[in-house]
Amino acid sequence: MIGDGLRIDVRQLTKRFGSVTAVSDLTFSVAPGVVTGFLGPNGAGKTTTMRMILGLVEPTAGVATIGGTRYCDLPQPPVTVGAVLDGASGAHPACSGRDHLRIYATMSRLPLHRVDAVLDQLRLTAFADRPAGEYSTGMRQRLSLATALLGDPRVLLLDEPGNGLDPQGMAWLRDLLQGLAAEGRTILVSSHVLSEIEQIAADVVVIRDGQLVTPASVAELSIAAGAAVLVRSPEAERLAHALGARTALTGGVIERKGVDLLRVTGFSTVAIAELAAAHGLAVHELTPERSGLEQIFLTLTAHTERALS
Repeated sequence: MIGDGLRIDVRQLTKRFGSVTAVSDLTFSVAPGVVTGFLGPNGAGKTTTMRMILGLVEPTAGVATIGGTRYCDLPQPPVTVGAVLDGASGAHPACSGRDHLRIYATMSRLPLHRVDAVLDQLRLTAFADRPAGEYSTGMRQRLSLATALLGDPRVLLLDEPGNGLDPQGMAWLRDLLQGLAAEGRTILVSSHVLSEIEQIAADVVVIRDGQLVTPASVAELSIAAGAAVLVRSPEAERLAHALGARTALTGGVIERKGVDLLRVTGFSTVAIAELAAAHGLAVHELTPERSGLEQIFLTLTAHTERALS
């Protein structure tokens, strides 16, 4: 563990660009110890909000703090916060990845031994001495993450960190972020790849037209949307009875779909498996129905088209 986590707090944040309001009276918190997805259509205000948290854009009103302190007031920001915005590493194309990290470490007064540490952590060591201009999109994204992690920060703000990564790279990124969150770090990730956010994030913040739609856990949203799990068991009737005894607590619904098949809402696959095991009941299949987060997102963010992010 890296110590007590730091919470991100956004309070009544507003940003106007002339006559256009990009963010309006936005309030939410991001807790340590989990990955939080930051969702909204293009132009919803996600990037503008992240830039205000990082002090790159001055709010028209409201305040954003990290552990109770504005970014500009942090004594050594790179040790507290790491960020990737717009997927750009900022590396000169003629500069090697290693030299880029050394320059950034020197500018930020960070120990140079962190360069080798993050190159290894981000699996860039084999490419570290190549010019950054020869890097693929995915490698440049890894270099951006390496730069963000140089200070071993307790908070990460990542804007579309999966851009350019292949499926293997996305699986690696998922494991990396969940591992960092498990160490007690606070991680806010914006993405338009909802299937990945569903696998990475435990909580989500959804905004539309610069305003908060909902903060919730992915599980809560799935239950609210009626996301279901198909359960196949040779003891389906007894399992339905055991689950039914819990529906008053979860708001779930149990449907019989066949002799050995149930359709269950209001329970996660883990909860169903644990309940079956507790009652000594066999389960042969647990299959989540994947309307999931994408359908919830489309419902929550309907009626919006904006040109500013």
